[in-house]
Amino acid sequence: MTNLKKVFLNGIFQENPVLIIMIGLCSVLAVSVTVVNALGMWAAYSFVLIGSELTISAIRNSIPKTIRIPIFIVAIATFTTIVQLIVKAYSPSLDKSLGIFIPLIVVNCIIIGRVEAFSSKNTVFASLIDSLGMSVGYGMVIVSIAFIRELLGTGTILGINVFPSFIKPMLIFILPPGAFFIIGLEIAFLNAFNKKLAKGKGQ
Repeated sequence: MTNLKKVFLNGIFQENPVLIIMIGLCSVLAVSVTVVNALGMWAAYSFVLIGSELTISAIRNSIPKTIRIPIFIVAIATFTTIVQLIVKAYSPSLDKSLGIFIPLIVVNCIIIGRVEAFSSKNTVFASLIDSLGMSVGYGMVIVSIAFIRELLGTGTILGINVFPSFIKPMLIFILPPGAFFIIGLEIAFLNAFNKKLAKGKGQ
């Protein structure tokens, strides 16, 4: 149980895919202009990651090592296609907002990396815990960045105006420099937290 707890928390803190390993940054920076887009991307990413890890873990003993990468990609592409069709059918506006970034989940480094490094070597239940931890870690980052960018850049949250009329939004936060600035601060905060946590465990 302790090991599974560590696996889950690693995806949020010590091995956060965005802030620590720093992969999958393209979708995070491009999509996190509004909270709605961030929530949609998080849901799509989580669906594909969880489905792919569970599938690969379940068939890991039957996968020849020489063709494992193509098999991984086929599994990931299957779940990506499913989520893309669902979004197109039930939320055309979200599909238009996310654009190419849903199909690009197929080659998302986070998903390919977790399938290769973890689920292809561990049990289905352990892979479920790992995928949940990575999904939570990814979601916390992309939603928090989107919250700050939408609030400061447009003065709204979920499209609702929250700024008084005399306060003007800072448009730089909806531009790429604003995204890099916020993610840089989050990286610094998480690194400081992990160092403090490691220091506490060492005492």
